[in-house]
Amino acid sequence: MTTPADPATVAELLARRADDDRPAVRLDDTCHSWRQTCREAARRAAWMRATLTAGPPHVGVLLPNVPEYLFLLFGAARAGAVVVGLNDTRRGAELARDVTHTDCRVVLTDARGQALLEGLDLGDARVVRVDEPAWAAELVAVEEAVSTPGGLGDPDVAGPWVGPAPRPPAPEDLYLLLFTSGSTGAPKAVRMTQGRAARMAARASWCQAHDVLYCAMPLFHGNALNACVFPALGAGATIALRERFSASGFMPDVRRYGATFFSTVGRALAYILATPATPDDRCHRVAFALAPESSPADLAAFEERFGIPCVTGYGSSENAIIMVPVPGMPPDALGVPLEGIDAAVVDPDTGEECPRARFDEQGRLRNPDEAIGEIVGRNVLDRFEGYYRNPEADAQRSRHGWYWSGDLGYRDEAGFFYFAGRSGEWLRVDAENFAVAPVERILARFPAAAGVAVVGVPDTRTADDQVLAAIEPVPGAAFDPEAFAAFLAAQPDLGTKWAPRYVRVGRLPTTGTGKIDKAPLRAEGWRTADPVWWRPGRDLTYVPLTDDDRARLEAEAARHRRWR
Repeated sequence: MTTPADPATVAELLARRADDDRPAVRLDDTCHSWRQTCREAARRAAWMRATLTAGPPHVGVLLPNVPEYLFLLFGAARAGAVVVGLNDTRRGAELARDVTHTDCRVVLTDARGQALLEGLDLGDARVVRVDEPAWAAELVAVEEAVSTPGGLGDPDVAGPWVGPAPRPPAPEDLYLLLFTSGSTGAPKAVRMTQGRAARMAARASWCQAHDVLYCAMPLFHGNALNACVFPALGAGATIALRERFSASGFMPDVRRYGATFFSTVGRALAYILATPATPDDRCHRVAFALAPESSPADLAAFEERFGIPCVTGYGSSENAIIMVPVPGMPPDALGVPLEGIDAAVVDPDTGEECPRARFDEQGRLRNPDEAIGEIVGRNVLDRFEGYYRNPEADAQRSRHGWYWSGDLGYRDEAGFFYFAGRSGEWLRVDAENFAVAPVERILARFPAAAGVAVVGVPDTRTADDQVLAAIEPVPGAAFDPEAFAAFLAAQPDLGTKWAPRYVRVGRLPTTGTGKIDKAPLRAEGWRTADPVWWRPGRDLTYVPLTDDDRARLEAEAARHRRWR
């Protein structure tokens, strides 16, 4: 007896699910089987083939986590089209640049997304609302136009376009563009082929058909796709959606759906832990969870309260270097490289491997100056599929035949890797990467600011950053926290993760040539004699940072070992 070969494309994976009546997609009280999901995907594939008759077949999707997103994602796989996952935390010109840079021919969105796009120069991209009756009418019109025997169930079906039926998608065909951010601030869209996505699905050996994968992370993010969507497609498991992450709704959702697995990023565990404890905290079916970039303290507290072991590891949208957790590793470690990956920590100037890290009795790094370098993969360039229309970024990542991650780290004598920050002028807040220059340009509009500098300071609980804005007031002006908050709320191009957590007010330090010197700002953070205002919560309410606040932050940083 032989077993079928692993599918080479996402289109082949979908073909295997076409007659599967097990539940595929759930959201609240709605449920679609895999058969129904494949049918809806086929309808959208026909629409894409009929619509994308000129230019790159690139479809921007600006939606929350709703079934329509998955129908479009799978429809693009059948049609040989490319889904561009648009990040709804971006604003203004930055969002418009994402659309035009990736050559989107159409942007599929809802009322909220249309409001974000209103007035933006999107080039030739057409905006289509999928929450209006006209969308359903377009799908019906295309479906009725398809008259070839076999209809929409045939992946090679001809349609109302001119010319022969398209060839089936190949493994090397581009399938997804997933945005990340680089040190220059220019958009970088990571390429994912059909073959890479299919391999992610086939290699998720931990996922079985009976599993329910709860997906509250946004579908434009690689975490949701690689941890939930593709494994579920490969196994025939169920994807349970949440439109947008909710800390208070997270565990109730997990219980309601009977989830056996979920994935999070960054501070999500901390937000869930901040909800009141209930007698139902351990009433669930979750076997384990994926929680990259969570702090060791939050991982331990989550398992103690909910009885759910969480693993972290290390990866990225580029998917070139992957670290996996192993039993007995230190709580702060990323893990060890996936089997077959030759990873190292090297000095970016010399290319020489850095000495291994040494620790004192309290576990603090004793030799950071020599141990910290950039994490590189020395045999993984074939795993890196590059960025879309960004040869400079490709070259930066692939210098000297190695893959350069852009992440700083160190490695101990046992071979465990640790994260130490990010090279370049860019930040990561709540798992979203962005450069500081666009933020500085926006804050420089604040009327009371004579000068602005933005730096990242370590989040006291996770591997992420927090934004610190240093503002030098115009002569004679005092910092008005309410005016500043109102100013931020009025900026249409301020990303949702860009608002400063800390605002340091005082004279900006300068170099001998008169340039702003950010080194002391990063080193001191909120540990400064200058007045500091901060947002203790998630809203735009700034209050003075008191000595008691500093003491609490210091204690939290010590518990989570998060101050570099």
